[in-house]
Amino acid sequence: MTRPVHWPTGLRGDADTIRFDLSLSENPFPPLPSVVAAIDDCLAGANRYPEFLPRSLPRLIAEHLGIGAEHIVVGSGATGVAMQIMQTVARAGSGFVYATPTFDGYPIMAHMVGLRPVAVPLDPHGRQDLWGMARAVNERTGLIAVCRPHNPTGTVAAASELKAFLCSVPARVPVILDEAYAEFLGASDALDVVELIHRHPNVLVLRTFSKAYGLAGLRIGYAFGAPDLVRRVRRLQLPFGMPGTAVAAVRASYAAEAELGERILRITTQRELLRIELRRAGIRVPRSSANFLFLPGRDIAPTLARAGIVAKRYPDGSARIAVGDPGADRAVLAALATRSPAGVTRPLRREDSRLLALTARYEPSALRGPRR
Repeated sequence: MTRPVHWPTGLRGDADTIRFDLSLSENPFPPLPSVVAAIDDCLAGANRYPEFLPRSLPRLIAEHLGIGAEHIVVGSGATGVAMQIMQTVARAGSGFVYATPTFDGYPIMAHMVGLRPVAVPLDPHGRQDLWGMARAVNERTGLIAVCRPHNPTGTVAAASELKAFLCSVPARVPVILDEAYAEFLGASDALDVVELIHRHPNVLVLRTFSKAYGLAGLRIGYAFGAPDLVRRVRRLQLPFGMPGTAVAAVRASYAAEAELGERILRITTQRELLRIELRRAGIRVPRSSANFLFLPGRDIAPTLARAGIVAKRYPDGSARIAVGDPGADRAVLAALATRSPAGVTRPLRREDSRLLALTARYEPSALRGPRR
């Protein structure tokens, strides 16, 4: 008999005591005004069913990426698409290789669909041990997941290392390249994933509109890869499962990418300011390329909770926090002030020369425009 699998509960905590909820790496900003207007216009037709199977959204995303619609599968957020992948490309009982800790959904969904989790610990610097993952692959492996940037540490596998890893993976084993936070990557970490899927037909690149685009509540995710692999995943496409609001929101988001890029730059700048101050307070925060920071330490999560700050908590007491809201960032610093040798932390200083140098070199992927 299969045991029931439960998703984490109480993620939002006690609403009466929460000051800031930083647990789900959400965008702190509401959708762009033009996106809200497009959604509002679409709601006038909410009495009508959407397309039986999604056609408009895959075409829209494919045009933006510069590939054919046959390469795209869409679903209910990246989580929904990942579930479709896990249900269709790997046989029950086969191994699912991923780094740990990772996105909570992977081990949970693995149990739901009958895959055998094969968790490979991160290295001491919070990076995925790709060669340890490669050694974990055997004839019973049915699926691999690599996050870039990694969740929860925000670290990024070097492009050369990832390419070498993919060359070592047997072509029969599908690989999810989870790019849920790809829009936050700097120019130096950019990777031509369209070339990658042509070179490796077993790779599916997974993305979402929940994070950088600020559309988590609309549940819009997609994956792209070789048409043969995508067709397998589409077999579980839910009829009427992609509302018209998703198409309207994505079209408007693509049209407003300059504004989006400015928001991303605000978030990443705030992230670097906060990381600098946390490290000055003695917390060894890894360099992140996402919209969150990983704070190692056995007392971090409990300390934040006592201050009314909800974080994603890990068994050893470490925490992952969303960034970008200056008020929340100040509250985090105040809560963790006792860890500083002086017992206090200084306010975030925008004149920090190291940060300004970093920001001048930084160019979020959303500012670089779509591939054509």
